[in-house]
Amino acid sequence: MSHPPLTNSDICTNTRLVIVGTGFAGLGMAIRLKEMGIDDFIIIERANDVGGTWRDNRYPGAACDVPSHLYSFSFEPNTEWSRVYPTQPELEAYLQNVTDKWNLRPHIRFSHSLTAAHYQQDTGHWLVKTSGGDFRARFVVCGNGGLAEPKLPDIPGVENFGGHHFHSATWDHNYSLDGKRVAVIGTGASAIQFVPQIADKPAKLSVYQRTPNWIIPRHDRAYHRVEKWLFKRLPFTRKLLRAKIYCQNEMRVLGMVLHPALMKIFRITATWNIRRQVADPDLRNKLTPTFPIGCKRILISNDWYPALQKPNVEVETSGIREITSTSIISNDGSVREVDCIIFGTGFYATENPIATMIHGRDGRVLADVWADGEEAYLGSSVHGFPNFFFIVGPNVTLGHSSMVYMIETQIAAISRVLEAADEASSTTVEVREEVQDTYNRELQTRLGGSVWANGCDSWYKHRSGKITQLWPGFTFSFRRRNRDFKQSDYIFSTPSTEATP
Repeated sequence: MSHPPLTNSDICTNTRLVIVGTGFAGLGMAIRLKEMGIDDFIIIERANDVGGTWRDNRYPGAACDVPSHLYSFSFEPNTEWSRVYPTQPELEAYLQNVTDKWNLRPHIRFSHSLTAAHYQQDTGHWLVKTSGGDFRARFVVCGNGGLAEPKLPDIPGVENFGGHHFHSATWDHNYSLDGKRVAVIGTGASAIQFVPQIADKPAKLSVYQRTPNWIIPRHDRAYHRVEKWLFKRLPFTRKLLRAKIYCQNEMRVLGMVLHPALMKIFRITATWNIRRQVADPDLRNKLTPTFPIGCKRILISNDWYPALQKPNVEVETSGIREITSTSIISNDGSVREVDCIIFGTGFYATENPIATMIHGRDGRVLADVWADGEEAYLGSSVHGFPNFFFIVGPNVTLGHSSMVYMIETQIAAISRVLEAADEASSTTVEVREEVQDTYNRELQTRLGGSVWANGCDSWYKHRSGKITQLWPGFTFSFRRRNRDFKQSDYIFSTPSTEATP
């Protein structure tokens, strides 16, 4: 059988396992391998340092919307978090510290962008091609995450704009916004953080809103010195706080999935938040969503509404007809000359470009397999792609709690599959097609009755309408489902006995 040519015939490293990415997922998987006594692995990273999304998203005001003591590894607590909600610099520093503590840097190949991964049927291995060389591995664990590829809006003429422009995920800190005419396109989770930070700088700031979001207050504050002392000297206080945060967040599932009518409580809070902060009735009307709360991601902020009422700021809601070399033309015909456009337009959450690079059995491209919407078994395994695993794969994202909890759950589950493959002395392991299909039918049935299924479009949904991002339930139920490992759910084989589609 012929194989794709190597990127460089002089560079091909054999390793047991390749991990893609150095965010929470990739680093967590690497640590687990070390705990298992496995040292033969490589981590490929396209950037020049670790951190994933918390390395890349350096826009002003970047922070997490999950409290710090929950948004961190359970096995690597940090008693020195400065605030209830961690900032981007703190999270990046946390991941760097974890990397160094576990001595992971010797395993990392920085500036190695994944270009393709090809399954080799005659050996049961993967050829992983990168910009810095090629690797032949028995297993591949993809930890790049679903929010790694910035997305620009599909607006006529966007490529013709001659002024300065950048995406929030690739913020240009060398460009001064002072005195400029600035346009922000998008009003999602990133925009509500960076707009208040930059609002005073431009001579004119035009915020283009397609759909308003439900926003509730952000109960943030700095931790006191005494609290940090307690967290460090009396660990049970930190554990109790983490448990409290966890339980509070889990309660949201009651309204999102089990009884959507309960979301009225959050709607009352969000409506009160708008009325309390926005005096002008016309602006208040612009900023009040018409879709059910929870259908899109609920955002948290204390300064978004005040920022939009500054004298140099305007909110445009008629939609964008076209972008020219110097201006933005709205659907109502109004023209705004701008010097800079900042795109707060999110990421390729569905139809992630990485799927076009992954070639499974018989050369099948994962993007083609997922043409009608991404799906996997437990968000980790896809039939037809043996020895390949995802962390934060399809239907693992949350609308209510910490993704680090989900990441740790998947890492443990993948580890059990790897151990089972070794115990069976098999070359390959692959989820059974009927198991994957049954699992996803059940998922979609549960999602069909959730708040996310009706009333709005969101990045949770594939263009087909299928909800491919969210887990429809409690995080502890996801962990319980993953702990219930059944070897019969998988096919363990050697290349000569490998399953066919």
